[in-house]
Amino acid sequence: MFTPADGITISQRTPLNKWAKLVPQITSDLKKQGVEKQNIDTVVSSDLDEQSQQLQDWVVKHVTNLKDGSSAAKHSTLIVAPAPQTNVSSRQYGDYVTQPIVKDAQDSERHEAESRMRSALQLARKSGMHIVLVSNTIDGFTPDAFVQCSTPEQIGELQANMLVSKLDLDKVSKGNPKAVEVLLPYTHADDAKESDTAEINDAFAKEAFQGVWKVLRPYYEQGKVYSPSGTLSRETTNEDWTHVAFDLNEKDGTAKTIEDRIPTVTKDGDSVPTKIDGIIAMNDAVASSVVSKLASMGYTGSSADINPSITIPSIVGNIAGHKDLLRKSVPDPAKSPANDTQSQHDDSSANSSSTQNDHNSRWPVITGYGSYADTIPQVVNGKQWMTGLEDRGKLSMDIAKTCIRLNREKGLDGLSFIAKQTIAGVTVPTVHEELNAVSAGNLKTTLIDTGYITMAEAGL
Repeated sequence: MFTPADGITISQRTPLNKWAKLVPQITSDLKKQGVEKQNIDTVVSSDLDEQSQQLQDWVVKHVTNLKDGSSAAKHSTLIVAPAPQTNVSSRQYGDYVTQPIVKDAQDSERHEAESRMRSALQLARKSGMHIVLVSNTIDGFTPDAFVQCSTPEQIGELQANMLVSKLDLDKVSKGNPKAVEVLLPYTHADDAKESDTAEINDAFAKEAFQGVWKVLRPYYEQGKVYSPSGTLSRETTNEDWTHVAFDLNEKDGTAKTIEDRIPTVTKDGDSVPTKIDGIIAMNDAVASSVVSKLASMGYTGSSADINPSITIPSIVGNIAGHKDLLRKSVPDPAKSPANDTQSQHDDSSANSSSTQNDHNSRWPVITGYGSYADTIPQVVNGKQWMTGLEDRGKLSMDIAKTCIRLNREKGLDGLSFIAKQTIAGVTVPTVHEELNAVSAGNLKTTLIDTGYITMAEAGL
């Protein structure tokens, strides 16, 4: 196994899915499939240049040592996760994200590393070895199998679908539309060094927004959803991703973006918060900053209060092993208080003003991704509605079973987790598992029972 070293996020927070977690899990699953420990080698590299040299040295050594007519190579599989080109923004989503393919003609060092890795993989293939690429591909090389991890588009689509479900947008009326903002973290390239990864950064952010907009666009077009900041509208296209992007390099960028998009305004001498029903924060690092900022701005309550199916106490009880207390969803009125005739008539009264303030300051649905260990407690308490991550357990077992099949020359037909995907014009057997959407209601079964985190780490 050749994998990159763990990435480091801008805040030093740690997503649950790291290479250091996946490698030993694959090793364990290979042993369960009958592979002896001494027949499993693991190599960790800091970048693609180092990884390609280590891979080349390993392949050359093993091919040279093969005896004429030996079948050892046919019973060998290389699991290679090519080290991707990332930045502070893309690393916030976790280590396994499949990065967009961008050809940067100016990055000669990376091209040399890719060429070296491609040659090493071709030599391994020629000797009879099997190749499984994980998360990212190498241009010009077709593996025996590809392990598809989360893509930027899937991450955006997952969060948008969860928001649509939680806000019950299909039942929302035009007279009482929901206010939704999308925060797309981004790192602006303002010097030569940073511009080396500018195209990667652009492609990642654009793909992530495409996933969000694929789901949300119909609701904006129908007038069921609007953006308080005006950054999104029925005229918005996929090319307008820059309208919702904000620069992570800027100090307190998330907090400033929230202030700009949903500012507190003064009305009749009173501070009135801007109504906000949902915020797609894209990852848990941004979501955590959003939670802190909204609390300081006077927003109160919990996401569990929005179309509730369970209460926060019952969520905690469920995680502790008790029975859920189910509640029916609360339907929204056809008109918002601001559009209601009687509300407009009574607008000058202190009571009406207080009611409007209470309505506007209700806590919104906030989504994220990465399942950061230190943000799980705010999922439990409902401040962050959901997070997400790859199903590491299933991916690990899928990889182990794929390797066993290849080593035994049995092919991959009949494996339920194998699909066909076209990569660079070639059809490749692809390992695919659905992403896990995690909210308080399923946190126990998804993260605690599976051993990702402990009860204590969940804040319980």
